[in-house]
Amino acid sequence: MTAPVREKTTTIRQTRQRLHRHRTPIACGAALAALLAGSFAVIDRSTAEPKPDPRALGVREITVTATPIRTFDRTDSARYRFGKFTFLGGLRLSSPEKSFGGWSGIAIDPDGRNLIAVSDAGLWMTARLGHDDGRPATFENARTGPLKAMSGSPLGRERDRDAEAVELVAGTTKKGQLLIAFEQNHRIGRFDIGPGGVAPPTSYIRPDNSRGTMDGLKGFEAMTILTTGRYRGSIVAIAEHLHDSSGNHTGWFWTGAKANAFTLTDIGGYDIIGMAELPGGDLVLLERRFNWLEGIKMRLRRVALAELKPGAKIEGEVLLEATMAQDIDNMEGLSIHQDQAGSTILTLISDDNFNQLFQRTILLQFKLQAGEDEQAGVR
Repeated sequence: MTAPVREKTTTIRQTRQRLHRHRTPIACGAALAALLAGSFAVIDRSTAEPKPDPRALGVREITVTATPIRTFDRTDSARYRFGKFTFLGGLRLSSPEKSFGGWSGIAIDPDGRNLIAVSDAGLWMTARLGHDDGRPATFENARTGPLKAMSGSPLGRERDRDAEAVELVAGTTKKGQLLIAFEQNHRIGRFDIGPGGVAPPTSYIRPDNSRGTMDGLKGFEAMTILTTGRYRGSIVAIAEHLHDSSGNHTGWFWTGAKANAFTLTDIGGYDIIGMAELPGGDLVLLERRFNWLEGIKMRLRRVALAELKPGAKIEGEVLLEATMAQDIDNMEGLSIHQDQAGSTILTLISDDNFNQLFQRTILLQFKLQAGEDEQAGVR
């Protein structure tokens, strides 16, 4: 999504004026950290490029430059272990195309080679991810196109185009089936993908409002599908910021047409913005928090499949926490696959909010440490 920022917008000029008036080390340090390390959309939209209109764009190849990210910790380049993970590496992605950016969801083929990403401007992107000694190295054959309505026309209204999550549910990103979750006009669509790109949706799931109505900009951002267990085949989605009376996050999983609600403990005021399934069936949640004093934070939390039941209250286990001391940006997309050795690999992508002056599109990969796989039921 485009916001922790839509809640509080501040222009660069206003920030500079405050810095000039209040030149204390703490005030300057906090504001400069937010500005210079990536303001994560708390800068007014006037600093960003306008979102591209997909109606003016067809399916086409684009040029993307990939610059390797070799270390995750900004202060300790020799450190590769973080929480339950080993950092494999990453890529900083850039393109002269104005349609490039805003990537909020990502899905990786089972072999880890090809991917699809969706943007909150209503575009999809496929590409081939190359590795060197197990580390991300290249980003090739990038192609983009507009997401479409059931009529076959590109999605027109901005509130209809706000794609925030994508999941590969069958086949591959060359020929398969996807689920795509949309915010603002909240829904989850089922789409085919083939040589011509992403086809119009074949069906939609609409939100269940029995637990309250989702805010337009804080709805479906985390979504996946269960491939094992009692509720195999169920779609799971969690609202970014829909709390019950006790402050817990609200989620649902669908059995047939029935939406079964559950809650997830809010730990530290993070929003839930991504989700993917581990090979053993447990879920990993991607969470984000922003404030002006500490900047952006990112967290990965595991939820045991056995805890997922109608009406359940789930806390889960924190696997990793990262701050601006690490090389993160506005991380929004999460996908999980296994490499040839059977290790579990997590891939994350950031949403730059089309604000290339202050934000970046980065792709990061982590390996779940041996032993953690077994605990999660991975074989």
